Amino acid sequence: MRPAWEQDFTQYVGARIPRLHRIARQLLGDSDRADDAVQNALTVLYQRWPRMREVQHLDAYVHTMVVRACLGDRRRWWARVQLWAAPPDTAAVADDPLVEQRMVVRAALRSLPEGQRTVLVLRYLCDLPVAEVARLLGRSEGTVKSQTSNGLRALRRALGQGDLTGVTSGGVG
Repeated sequence: MRPAWEQDFTQYVGARIPRLHRIARQLLGDSDRADDAVQNALTVLYQRWPRMREVQHLDAYVHTMVVRACLGDRRRWWARVQLWAAPPDTAAVADDPLVEQRMVVRAALRSLPEGQRTVLVLRYLCDLPVAEVARLLGRSEGTVKSQTSNGLRALRRALGQGDLTGVTSGGVG
């Protein structure tokens, strides 16, 4: 790869890696596995970078790569091994008043079945339309709609409330 392309790649990835990691962490429920999935996707992107000038919607393309890396991670047998009953607590920012709310929502999301959790993260955290989520996951739009509805119902039950207003990308991230 030419040095100018490497610089373009570094700038592109540097600007987008926090969002990509956040999406992967929500899909996988684990920061370390999210790091691995993002790194795997970016390794493939690096190998393809000289051809990426031809891609019209590069951000959507990279987003799809990360989602597929997350889905692939969940299919691996070793990804199902869990050495502790609950993930260790992560350090919270003391000045953030929504930390407790985010922790509760994350725990509720982890309690959902994998398909519902994935659809909710893609629909509400990533703000993707139904058609795009269906395309990403290889499911019908009707399946995405029903999983969204069932997931929201289960999330409301888990949170003990009927209204999820404000629990979107700002409340989950």
